[in-house]
Amino acid sequence: MKKINETDLLDQRISTLRIKKANEFDSLREQFHATYESIKPINLLKNTFAEMTTTPGLKSNLLNSVIGLSTGYLSKKLLLGGAHSPIKKVLGVLLQFVVTNVVSKRSRI
Repeated sequence: MKKINETDLLDQRISTLRIKKANEFDSLREQFHATYESIKPINLLKNTFAEMTTTPGLKSNLLNSVIGLSTGYLSKKLLLGGAHSPIKKVLGVLLQFVVTNVVSKRSRI
């Protein structure tokens, strides 16, 4: 039986560690590229939009908000028209705010 030389054993372990280091470096490089791609602005927008479209209830909440905003805006325009007085403008904004909140909370779509 051949006796294992400690120098040969050490060289073998060094070789194994070098291979392990190369494999881990390749994995790290792949992870870096994947992370870099995911934080590009266009990919962030795509992912956010995809998440928004798949979230349950978000479409109805968004639709309720749009209905509330448009109803508030229309009620302001119908009741006050093109008011030039600062007091009427403030009252119009308050009216729009109230109508928007009431309609968006009460509508169930």
